[in-house]
Amino acid sequence: MIVCHCNGISDTDIKSAVDWMRASDPATLITAGKIYRALGKRADCGGCLPLFLDTMRGCDSFEVPMQLRGLRRAPTQVNAT
Repeated sequence: MIVCHCNGISDTDIKSAVDWMRASDPATLITAGKIYRALGKRADCGGCLPLFLDTMRGCDSFEVPMQLRGLRRAPTQVNAT
């Protein structure tokens, strides 16, 4: 199924890119931008992003690496008066 008509990216292309990234670096955080770059493409109109993200999340190897789960942002500094 074609996910991005502007660039001709299919669901198979996305799944292959996610699998390749996970195999090459198991601790990497996978983003849509990284997938576009791995495929040698750039986002164009952005209309495909909801389907693109759903396709990414549906990949078996997409999950967040175990060592990165449960991390939280540092608390923001509150202005002291």
